[in-house]
Amino acid sequence: MFLGVLVFVVGMASLGAEIAGVRLLAPYFGASTIVWANTIGVVLVALAAGYWLGGRAADRRPRLEPLCWVALGAAALLGLVQFVAHPLLDAGVKALDAVSAGAFVGSLLAVLVLIALPVLLLGMVSPWALRLAVESVEEAGTVAGRLYALSTAGSLVGTLLSALVLIPGIGTRRTFLAFAICLAAVAAAGVRSRRAVGVPVALAALAALPVGTIKPAGDGRVVYETETPYQYARVIQAGDGERRLELNEGHAVHSLYRPGKVLTNDYWDAMRTDASVGGRVPARVAILGNAGGTTAREFHILDPATHLDLVEIDPALTAIGRRWFGLPRSIPVHSADARPFLRQHPHSRWDAILVDAYRQPYIPFYLVTKEFFQLVRDRLTPNGVVVVNVGHPEDHDELEKVMTATMRDVFPHVRRDPTTTTNTILVGGRKLSGDHLRPGLRGGEVYTDDHAPVEWLIDRSLVEYAAGDR
Repeated sequence: MFLGVLVFVVGMASLGAEIAGVRLLAPYFGASTIVWANTIGVVLVALAAGYWLGGRAADRRPRLEPLCWVALGAAALLGLVQFVAHPLLDAGVKALDAVSAGAFVGSLLAVLVLIALPVLLLGMVSPWALRLAVESVEEAGTVAGRLYALSTAGSLVGTLLSALVLIPGIGTRRTFLAFAICLAAVAAAGVRSRRAVGVPVALAALAALPVGTIKPAGDGRVVYETETPYQYARVIQAGDGERRLELNEGHAVHSLYRPGKVLTNDYWDAMRTDASVGGRVPARVAILGNAGGTTAREFHILDPATHLDLVEIDPALTAIGRRWFGLPRSIPVHSADARPFLRQHPHSRWDAILVDAYRQPYIPFYLVTKEFFQLVRDRLTPNGVVVVNVGHPEDHDELEKVMTATMRDVFPHVRRDPTTTTNTILVGGRKLSGDHLRPGLRGGEVYTDDHAPVEWLIDRSLVEYAAGDR
C-alpha cells in the first residue's frame, strides 16, 4: 500500500515538474516547440538514467528506508528550484545574450541544471519500489502492472494539477514547492525519522517566503506582474511615466504607453499608417495580437471612425491594456487565437488585417504559412491589405524573406516598410499606394502548414549573428 502511494506521488511530481519547468523557462527563453522539446528530452533522459540507477541500487540495498531517502533528496532539490532559478537563469540569459545563442542552447542548459538531477532521483523510485513489492516470481507481472498504472495515474494528475490548478493559482515556482512538499511528506513517513520529518516542514516554511519579481526591470520598476495561462507578463514604468509591457523573456516591448502622447515613434505607428496604403483610411480593421492595445489606442484617437475588431488570445493582457496602457473600455476585445478567429468569421470583411502576434523572438508557425495568408486574403475587402510586423535580429532578414515569399505566393503585391533595426512591416494586397514602401525582398522559401520551421530559422539567425556574420 505504501509503495503504491509513493509511486503515485513520484509520478505526479515528475510530470508536474516537467510542466512547471517549461513555464519556469518561458520568461527567459519563450515557450516554443524547441523549449518543449528540450524539456521533454532532458526529462526522458533523466528518467531513463534514474531507472537504470534505481534498478542497480534496489539489488544492492533492497530496503525501504534508503529508497525513501532518495525520494526525500528529490523533494529537497525540487523545493530549491524556485530559489536558484532566478539568479541562475538571469545570469545565464545575460551570458547567452552576449553571444545571441538563442532559445535552443539556453533552454537546454537551463533544464539540465535545474531539473535533470531531481528528475533522475525520481526515476530511481519505480524500479526500486518494484523490487521491494515483488515477493514471488508468480506475482511479478501483477505487481509491476499495478505500480506502472499507479505511476501513470500520478503523472496524469500531476499534469492536470500543475496546468489547471497550481500554476494559475499559486504561480510556477511555488508549484515546484507544492509537489516537493507532497513528495517529502510521503517519503518521510517511510523513513520514520525526526530528521526526515524536518524536510517537509522546512519546505512548507519556504513556501511562505516572498517570490519577488522574476527578472530585473532595467531602467524602470515593475508596477505589475502576473503569470497567465499563456505566459508571464509584467508592466515596467520609467521615471517619466512611460510604461512597457514585457512578455516572457523580456527582450521585446509588446505595448508602449507615454502619458499625454498618442504616437510612439516606433513600429506601432507604422502599422497604423501602413493600414491605409490600400488607398484610404480603413473603415474596418482587425488587429490580430492586440496585447496591451498600443496600435488600437492610436486608431481610436486618430481615426475614430474606424471600426476595430481586436483579437488577443490572452484575456489577462487585455485587462493589463485597459488598466495600464489606455486601451479604451468601449472597444470590445475578442479573446481568441488569431487564425481560428478568422476561420470562425467567414462572412466578415476588413479593409486591413494587422498581424502582430509574437512571443519574441518567435512568431507562431501557423501565422507565417501560405494557408494562413490565403485565409487572410479571403477576409479582406477587394482593396484590403494585410500588415504584418516581422521581428528579427539586427541586420538579419531571413524571416522577412520567408514571409515575403509566402505572402507573394498569395498576394499580387508585397512591399516592405523597415521601421526599426529589429522590426520590418510587410504589406500585402491587390493594390498598394504607399510611396514610402519599398519592394519586397527576394530569396525566401514559401512556408506551408506542413513545413514551417520558423523556430529553427530564427535560432540560426541568432547563431550567425553570434558568429559575426552580420
